[in-house]
Amino acid sequence: MRETPTLRIPLGVLGLFAVLIAYGLLIARYLAPVMADWHPLFQTPVYVILGVVWILPLKRFLIWMETGRWG
Repeated sequence: MRETPTLRIPLGVLGLFAVLIAYGLLIARYLAPVMADWHPLFQTPVYVILGVVWILPLKRFLIWMETGRWG
């Protein structure tokens, strides 16, 4: 258990927010125009997968925010 406050948590939240914004902008800028003519039934699984992919590295990031270690 952490006994003293640390800047990792607020900086981690701000970093996570910045990375998610960049991720969303990259998807909107480069992938959305490519898929614009696709049928919605083909677009849906791609967007669902992309909406879940960002969660994969989140566990290690949250561990770092809490403990200062990556694993």
